[in-house]
Amino acid sequence: MTYRVALVGAGNMGGWHATHWKRMEGIEIVGVLDPRQDAAAALGPAFSDWETMLATAKPDIIDICTPTPNHREYVERAAAAGKAIFVEKPLSRSIEDCEAIVAAVEKAGVPAMAGHVVRYFPEFAAAKKIIDEGGVGTPATVRTARLSGFPNITGRENWYANPDKSGGVVLDMILHDFDWLRWTFGPVTSVMAKGLFGSSRFDEGLDYALVTLRFASGVVGHVTGSWAHPSGFQTTFEVAGDKGLIAHDSLKSVSLSSSLRGAEGGRAAVIMPESPMIPNDDPYYQELKAFVQALRAGVTPPVTVYDALEAARIALAALESITTGKAVTL
Repeated sequence: MTYRVALVGAGNMGGWHATHWKRMEGIEIVGVLDPRQDAAAALGPAFSDWETMLATAKPDIIDICTPTPNHREYVERAAAAGKAIFVEKPLSRSIEDCEAIVAAVEKAGVPAMAGHVVRYFPEFAAAKKIIDEGGVGTPATVRTARLSGFPNITGRENWYANPDKSGGVVLDMILHDFDWLRWTFGPVTSVMAKGLFGSSRFDEGLDYALVTLRFASGVVGHVTGSWAHPSGFQTTFEVAGDKGLIAHDSLKSVSLSSSLRGAEGGRAAVIMPESPMIPNDDPYYQELKAFVQALRAGVTPPVTVYDALEAARIALAALESITTGKAVTL
């Protein structure tokens, strides 16, 4: 069976998804919905109206790559139309919207997967396997960091810089770490955070956060997120248990790197971590492939919208903690 895919959103992430859909056997991009018709046409058949796209393109899969504030609207539309749904992270900007998305998917009974791609990066997948197999014994502490420059979108509104829309580095970037940590160590019970979100420094194009998580298992996690690095992208983690320690630093596997301050006051473009592997091993390709494999097998996709809701719950609790200065119990 060939699956017909319609993309909603022709921005940075939409373009990235389109690249990988086009590489996949049994997939046809039949529509791209975006008010910027030139951007949509660069990825596939362009549409500016939802109903026209559904009637004309007749997609099997709706891939939602819009800015975060629009996720709920299009998930609800796609679910009501009975379509399989892939929706990028974060699920939404509020718990209410996240819960509404989960409810819409459950009511319609459609398959849906969220784009938490870090689960498909080999170093993070390998670390989880080592931990699950007892490689560090009983885990005690974990530290992760995800660092880049402030996202800079040229030619249109930079919604990342709007705290009401993006949620800053906490919701838009270290949400990846929250999902991986919950996937690996289980439920989080409390969150304490400090950061620049909502401050004058955020208005200047800087964001930074330090988040402490306590897990029901007793593990304590420390997550650092930065949109204050001049350029480049870096991830690290360290997991310690009673029988060992594992660590990762993305810069230590890079043979050549540079860090330059550009004309935009040090702001980087939206960072899309890339893999040095062959295209079909790329994590973004792998997550979309996993979704299609789940559809073909008739099983639950590996990253559900409920998983995305719980990751967002942690991130939004961290933002609440930054705002109030108090720990938040989940």
